[in-house]
Amino acid sequence: MAVPGILYFILFKYLPMGGIIIAFQDFHPFTGFTGSKWVGLKHFYRLFEDPDFFTLLRNTLMLSVYQLVFAFPVPIILALMLNELRREWFKRSLQTLVYIPHFMSWVVVVSMFFVIFESERSIFQSLIESWGFENFSIMMDPGMFRPMYILQVIWRDSGWGTVIYLAALAALSPELYEAAKMDGAGRFRQMWHITLPGIRSTIVILLLLKLSDILETSFEHVFNLVNSLNRDVAEVFDTYVYRVGLINGQLSYATSIGLFKGVVGLLLVIFANWLAKKFGEEGLY
Repeated sequence: MAVPGILYFILFKYLPMGGIIIAFQDFHPFTGFTGSKWVGLKHFYRLFEDPDFFTLLRNTLMLSVYQLVFAFPVPIILALMLNELRREWFKRSLQTLVYIPHFMSWVVVVSMFFVIFESERSIFQSLIESWGFENFSIMMDPGMFRPMYILQVIWRDSGWGTVIYLAALAALSPELYEAAKMDGAGRFRQMWHITLPGIRSTIVILLLLKLSDILETSFEHVFNLVNSLNRDVAEVFDTYVYRVGLINGQLSYATSIGLFKGVVGLLLVIFANWLAKKFGEEGLY
């Protein structure tokens, strides 16, 4: 049963690593790996000297940090709230409702937000008019790009994240709660002293995995939100790689950017894993 998963990682994760070599070449598809000129770290120097580098780094880090601060805790809170429900049918119904958005593509999600906020007859525009304010484009406003991005991430993915935490909560012994009740602990104290410590290892592992993607953003999500008005705050490494790599054909330069992101993610995971073990957690390895 593990063979399909193993083959997937071999074919789509490990074998493509051989293509990293083009980050150190002036790669041309017609000459191939062996016929392309070796240029060493030329593309990395170009990346760090590019005036857009710090803008891309700032935009990518800002989105990742906002996700860690605002989006990462939401599945934990949702799981704790769902776990407190005693009506099983109601609990399952709510859980289904909150994780249904995960199955929508980012194209659909962004389109829905455009209909809600941008169309002439939208609820948002009607409210703005009724309150006596002038209409404005919230999806085009550079200052609203990051809040809108995080709001969409929370709405789409938080429900799905609760599945992991609810599975961890299901493994907690009921005897712990019974003992706490006998000691006079209320629902909040049970949550604080039993539930949260019980899922702490799960939270740490998911946080470590999230740190590995600190320079990763959903290309499809950002690509559908970016426009000429908000590009200064919306352009990230993934959209930049698409623009210079696929549209402009600078494959070696785009690969060097991808390798840079991978190395940074690896170093962050190693550091975060070491830090987690220092605090007594198991870590990833």
